[in-house]
Amino acid sequence: MSSATWRSVFTYNKYAQITARAVRQSLKEGERVQAEKRGVTALKYQNWENGVGGQQVFLNPEEDKGTPKKSAAV
Repeated sequence: MSSATWRSVFTYNKYAQITARAVRQSLKEGERVQAEKRGVTALKYQNWENGVGGQQVFLNPEEDKGTPKKSAAV
């Protein structure tokens, strides 16, 4: 089995997401909470016309500013 077998199953971004989650889960409680906070992302886009930006739209709006939700295991 080659070391790049994962490439036939999923993309590099998915691979990086899985490995990052595994590392975060292996940390002690205090460090794990800090790492999970850094792992939360917010995506938004904005249409520009004639040099003027339109309204910003969040692609994944923040639901609750409390603890991040745990994602399902892959």
